Amino acid sequence: MRPLADIESAIAGVRAVPDVQAAIDELLQLSEEVVEHWIVARGDVPTDDTREGFRLLALHRQGAKGEPSFNACRETCREIVYHYNLIAMQPGHAETTNRLEMMKMVSSHLYLFISGKMQVAELGEFCCSSKPIRLRAEIDPKMTKEA
Repeated sequence: MRPLADIESAIAGVRAVPDVQAAIDELLQLSEEVVEHWIVARGDVPTDDTREGFRLLALHRQGAKGEPSFNACRETCREIVYHYNLIAMQPGHAETTNRLEMMKMVSSHLYLFISGKMQVAELGEFCCSSKPIRLRAEIDPKMTKEA
């Protein structure tokens, strides 16, 4: 499992060329690693099980146990799986590049949600609101990049 700080740049660095299948496999793996960080931070061991054929969905289920606000990213995980399937089933489709970009954006969204949630436990109580992080940054200027 890569350090959480490396995952964001790895997601941004995924490219369709030369191998679209390798790109979507990498995005799926990175998304799994993000959820693994959440599970490990809670003192659990990430599952190797699958749910509906995907480990990402089983990891999300495990991460949501006892943490209802974590369900805010359930649809994000499902959307990653949707884009994975869409690209894998039609790799030569004219929209493959756009579909891959969307999968990257959704994977990035998952990263941002979970990394934020690890900073502020209440994140997710109101969807993916980053308000608790912004408020803490206003109170504690050390949280901003400029400080």
